[in-house]
Amino acid sequence: MAAFVLSNLTGLLRQILILRAFGTENVLDAFNAASTYTDLLFSLIAGGALASAFVPTFTAFLAKDDHKNAWQLASALINLVLLILTLTSLISAFFSRQLVELILAPKFSLPQQDLTASILRILLIAPSIFGVSGLLMGILKAHQVFLWPALAPSMYWLGMILGVLFLTPRMGIFGLAWGAVLGAAMHLLVQWPAVLRLTSRHYSLTLGLRFPAVRRVGILMAPRLLGVAIVQINFVDNTILATGQPEGSLTALKSAWAVMTMPQVVIAQAIAIAALPTFSAQVARGEMSAMRHSLASTLRGVIFLSLPASIGLILLRNPVISLLFERGKFDMQSSQLVAWALLWYSAGLLGHSIVEIVSRAFYALQDTKTPVLIGAVAMSLNVLLSLIFPHLFVRLGWMPHGGLALANSLATTLEMAALLWLMRQRLNGLDSKHILSGSAYALLGTLVMSILLGVWLGWTSGLNVWIRGGGGVILGGVLYAAAILAMGVPEARELLSLLPKSSR
Repeated sequence: MAAFVLSNLTGLLRQILILRAFGTENVLDAFNAASTYTDLLFSLIAGGALASAFVPTFTAFLAKDDHKNAWQLASALINLVLLILTLTSLISAFFSRQLVELILAPKFSLPQQDLTASILRILLIAPSIFGVSGLLMGILKAHQVFLWPALAPSMYWLGMILGVLFLTPRMGIFGLAWGAVLGAAMHLLVQWPAVLRLTSRHYSLTLGLRFPAVRRVGILMAPRLLGVAIVQINFVDNTILATGQPEGSLTALKSAWAVMTMPQVVIAQAIAIAALPTFSAQVARGEMSAMRHSLASTLRGVIFLSLPASIGLILLRNPVISLLFERGKFDMQSSQLVAWALLWYSAGLLGHSIVEIVSRAFYALQDTKTPVLIGAVAMSLNVLLSLIFPHLFVRLGWMPHGGLALANSLATTLEMAALLWLMRQRLNGLDSKHILSGSAYALLGTLVMSILLGVWLGWTSGLNVWIRGGGGVILGGVLYAAAILAMGVPEARELLSLLPKSSR
């Protein structure tokens, strides 16, 4: 969790420096369009789907002290991923202009398409490095080594920070691209010493095409791969649509998404990682009643934290964005672009957070197909809504990129509802009264917080954004905590009991 927080802070610093250097100019739109393709390439070939299939298979060999087959599997997958990603990157670099023109940014001007293609050729160095690094992450986690894999994302952001600070003054946007490549290398290198310290390691030059474990990994990753593919295709679709909108729209969406996902990562992902072993153990013991209670309690906790975070971001979006990013080339107009996207993304924060928890509950039940299927339907709906909402926003006189953010939030909210309904059927109930009572307390506390934050924003109108934004965040947290403590909410009392007596 500490590494998650560090990664969030480093990522935020990276975003601040990038926006200070480039604002929401079209050169940053070009970089974001190019990075969408490299993200797609890595995610499909060597991303979470492969890791989720590789780690259990590799760990099973280690549990049997079969280090020979474990490292034969690891070697084969490292070699296969490196070979496939390198060949795909080379072919993509050769046809980079066509990729940009036909797929990534067909609505960019010709000079901007040329710029995007040039950036893409640099960024295509990174996927092969990330492919190997991702598998090293899995190897270390299987050996119960968690610190260095957890620090790897921060190293990637650090590489981009170095690129912004030392390369962009001379190379412009290409300095940021080379910083991303440097970050990929640092992502790998921070884990390398820990891998070398593994006493059982044994690398061999093999593709393992006839090795049954390699085929097993392929079979296990197939359902997750479908889900990853649909999510990434949705990102590509949003990129294409945003490139046809006013300058800065794509950068605004990327920046707002980064801000919205910060509380999601700290709240939902951290809780989900902690909850999965508990869910899995209860399912393995056949304790379905305990599983229902654990899931309901976990959902209550997520709702208590994510609901006020969602409304707080909506209310404080303008001063918070100005506070974080408004400096250098990132001016007031840029702030308005990002804040507008953040408004509609924040509406889906609760949905994103609950999906993180409920999908883990399905994984604990050894059901990976249901979350993937529901996710596929939701992302397909997202694509459809992304075609409709921007036109509706234009008719209303609103900035169209907000429609893309709203499409994501609505689709995710419907995904949340579907997963909850199916989980309720699977567990023959979901302690609904327990969840609804917690939701009512959270809603009432959020309402109190919202009213008083509205008064605060009116009272501080025209004051420094540090007072309006920073003070608003602190005040909102204090007001919400006071409200739920006054209502005697059990979760609030439990959190209070964890504090040292001297601080109470």
